[in-house]
Amino acid sequence: MIHHHRASLLVHQHRKGEAAAEDALPAEESGGGRMKELRGRLADYACQHRKHGHDALLRMLAGFALVSCLLLLLPGSPVSATMDELLQLGRRARHDDGAPAPPCADVANDTVCCDRTALRTDVCVMRGHVRTQAASNSLFLLLPPNSSRPATDEHIRPYTRKWESSIMSTIDELRLRSAPEGAPSRCDVRHDVPAVVFSTGGYTGNVYHEFNDGIIPLYITARHYNKKVVFVMLEYHDWWMTKYGHIVEQLSDYPPIDFTNDRRTHCFPEAVVGLRIHDELAIDAARMPANQTIQDFRLMLDDAHRGRIQTIIEEKKEAAAARRQEHRGSKRSRQRSKTALAEKPRLTIISRNGSRAIENEAELVRAAAGAGFRVAVLQPRQDTELARMYRALNASDVMVGVHGAAMTHFLFMRPGSVFIQVVPLGTDWAAETYYGEPARRLGLRYLPYKILPSESSIYRKYANDDPVLTDPDTVNAKGWQVTKQVYLDGQNVRLDMARFRRRLRQAYDHWAQRHRAGLGVEQRIYH
Repeated sequence: MIHHHRASLLVHQHRKGEAAAEDALPAEESGGGRMKELRGRLADYACQHRKHGHDALLRMLAGFALVSCLLLLLPGSPVSATMDELLQLGRRARHDDGAPAPPCADVANDTVCCDRTALRTDVCVMRGHVRTQAASNSLFLLLPPNSSRPATDEHIRPYTRKWESSIMSTIDELRLRSAPEGAPSRCDVRHDVPAVVFSTGGYTGNVYHEFNDGIIPLYITARHYNKKVVFVMLEYHDWWMTKYGHIVEQLSDYPPIDFTNDRRTHCFPEAVVGLRIHDELAIDAARMPANQTIQDFRLMLDDAHRGRIQTIIEEKKEAAAARRQEHRGSKRSRQRSKTALAEKPRLTIISRNGSRAIENEAELVRAAAGAGFRVAVLQPRQDTELARMYRALNASDVMVGVHGAAMTHFLFMRPGSVFIQVVPLGTDWAAETYYGEPARRLGLRYLPYKILPSESSIYRKYANDDPVLTDPDTVNAKGWQVTKQVYLDGQNVRLDMARFRRRLRQAYDHWAQRHRAGLGVEQRIYH
């Protein structure tokens, strides 16, 4: 049996519920009339016996309590029915205090349920005897021979950008079938935990999309299994597992399955096909089983990288010791230098090559050092080890970078740290939506720096009154390809250091205030 949950159907059911409630009003009014009559008689009794003083009042109250109890317990009483409704409402409210159940959250055995209500993703749940068949890109739900459920056939592309037809066409399509026969006859590998099936294709290779479309939705979908779940991956990439394997290990106790190349039949008691997604780099606590937030996700990242970071630290200590043996200098001088550096806040610049590069980056480094920061410059590459990036940014008090995918690394910073995003012309909405608001939700102090036209390289290409400089919204309205060509691929920045030093002072003052309060340092996972 397949249950399709679409928004229009939900509205229809809601309206039916309202109509049913209206139909029930006459009966409730009838019961309410009897209650009014009873209350009137009790009031008359109290007035008539007022002269008898407190004894009469106590007898009246006792009688009212007795009658109330009888009405509550009497089957068929309108009061009893109302109380039942209130109790049921209370039970539902207690359930809703956790996560509101999404469509297909409660699926019967031998059932396929597909939730296609969301804009970003489809999610299907198969419960029963689930078997994989890689050769036909299929998952089977084997029904009992005497089952009365009809055979079903569903198709799904398990990736979280459902509205983008161009990229979705590159995602492998899975066929989900339920039938009493036609499935693989035996299980090569039998699992006693559920499977979560998803694709690591699409925009994989772009760090923003790797987290927004993959890692965070995987956390949302799988966290409540407490690692008792197997990940089945379409478009499996060895490099992806090398990069994100430490995170995958925090979500599953089992090795992942390469669906396409593992031709064995895997059997599961349940399969969730597709990932749930809430918003841009976001986790909605109200929709999570234990009210987890993006800050809980970040703590999971801490746990994922702690072991590898400790190894990196030991390697650096050994290398430093070897260098000291080669260059024996004044121990006292080295100690003074180390102490002075330790007292300075750390500022990390995320450097870019090509478009949206900071043309006067060296000047920025000098200005940041002059403002009192210990400055580092990072230029992430495709093969940069994630743990090394995590260590550098987890240890940083301030991150500075120009709007782009690399800004996703703000997720590695400690809550309370400062994130300065340089916002080029024509990127205001994207900078705020994809990085600014998510950074605030993580607990960072977000300081956007919106450049002036004179700080953009395209200022040298267009007349001063050209809409490209004066009205970027009009230019962006012409479509994504125009935005990409003009503002993303065709623009660098040259910071006005007199203006930008104000942001550096704000960042330093924020750090100094927290430092005096003893906040932030203990959260670092480096030595």
